[in-house]
Amino acid sequence: MRILKGFNKFSLADKVVWFAIGFGVVVRVAQYIWNRSLWADEAVLALNIVNRSYWGLLQPLDYDQGAPLGFLMVEKLAIQVFGENEYALRLFPLICGVVSLFLFYQLAKRFIQGWGIAIALGLFASLHYLVYYSSEVKQYSSDVAIALFCSLLSLRLLSQKLGIYDAIILSLGGAIAIWFSHPAIFVLAGVGSSCFLLKLVNKEAIKLAHYLVIYSSWVISFVAFYFISIKNLSSDEDLLTSWQKAFPSFPLDIIWYLDAFGKFFYRPLGFNGPFDGLAIIIFVVGCIACYRRHKETLLIILSPVLVTFLASALQKYPFRSRLVLFLTPFVILLIAEGVDYIRSQTKYKFAPIVSLVVLLLLLAPPAINASQLIVKPHLRGEIKPVITYIKTNQKPGDILYIYQRGKYQFMYYAEKFGYQKGDYIIGIDDLDKYDGKKLSEAEWQRYKTDLDKLRGNKRVWLLFSHATVASENKKITSYLQTIGKQIDFFEQPGAFVYLYDLSSNSN
Repeated sequence: MRILKGFNKFSLADKVVWFAIGFGVVVRVAQYIWNRSLWADEAVLALNIVNRSYWGLLQPLDYDQGAPLGFLMVEKLAIQVFGENEYALRLFPLICGVVSLFLFYQLAKRFIQGWGIAIALGLFASLHYLVYYSSEVKQYSSDVAIALFCSLLSLRLLSQKLGIYDAIILSLGGAIAIWFSHPAIFVLAGVGSSCFLLKLVNKEAIKLAHYLVIYSSWVISFVAFYFISIKNLSSDEDLLTSWQKAFPSFPLDIIWYLDAFGKFFYRPLGFNGPFDGLAIIIFVVGCIACYRRHKETLLIILSPVLVTFLASALQKYPFRSRLVLFLTPFVILLIAEGVDYIRSQTKYKFAPIVSLVVLLLLLAPPAINASQLIVKPHLRGEIKPVITYIKTNQKPGDILYIYQRGKYQFMYYAEKFGYQKGDYIIGIDDLDKYDGKKLSEAEWQRYKTDLDKLRGNKRVWLLFSHATVASENKKITSYLQTIGKQIDFFEQPGAFVYLYDLSSNSN
């Protein structure tokens, strides 16, 4: 009863905040509980985690993968404690996703107020990629949590009296965070330098020794982390090739910056169709409102974005999709500020109605989509039920061929389903590794030669997963029809298998 009485004392905005946090926890846990198959990107990192020792994880990862050492160590510990399964691998991202909701609430209270906080929490709890990456075997969920942690930590630099205890907490907290998140240094540098600059401008008392200790510890930690881990990534040619479009062609390429930031609202922020344009407009309104109300706040909120753009200008960090998911909390704060600013303009009769319409347009689609996760998870490559189907219906002497784009998924699950090397054939790799859009003639000739090697076999299972190029799939299956006869077909979201009789010598 006391809890209920206490809850009744909250304002309506406070109640909406806690409802949003509760909703965010539920949809994140729901997506996790469904225990979907690891898709290609997860499988390649999971293979490194499962097959390597702790010491091995300190070495450059296989399959062009990169992840913070702290993240990798926690993941390794999780599978040792809870077993080599999807739940264990996704546990740390889930914890980070849930904790982020509470950290974001604390950050929002520092910068915005009233209904603005509720609006921000509603967006943060619902937006697709923030929900999705909370249960994926990748570091992007922990990047968000650590970015929020680093922001709250750095804000302690604004304290009137920065004592030795604060200096120790800031030094250790920031130094450790750097080992768990590659972009943590951008948040520490952005918010940390902004806070120091504001104290100088406001002519506040500064214990320079404490600041030097704090910043030095961050720099030393980052330098050590760079030489132990990041340096290997920066020399990976395949990664650099895949990141080419994530860097400006020259440092002052204004068009690139505008385009990159515009795309940010589509992905990773998650506004689709015309709603990304609306979100950009409201973000600009939020920036103006924040500048008028408290320009220092705007500087702090935008500082991680500016530092990340600087790193991209220097060709050091890609400003692209999930790699900048950690910046979404800061942009969401300004979008919420924009919506709330429109609502507060009481001198305009229709301002509250306009703000309500804007809020519904921005919040309703992600909230509805997130709600559906409770009964229907977001699936990308459901290979487990497909392998189960093959295993159930496979006969002695059957050939199992794995289409190369799904090989890492199959490699992760092979032993779990009783397959050993020699029980299956991995298809030949493609030529145009990063196009992912069409099938070149050179690729097709390689595929055709590879498929021709399967001729003469009565029963051939051809397993496809992560087969995202429709024209490629169509051409391969059309060719199979010319050299054999389809016996069976089984499909799940993002994965499917054909059973063909290729014993005919026609063509």
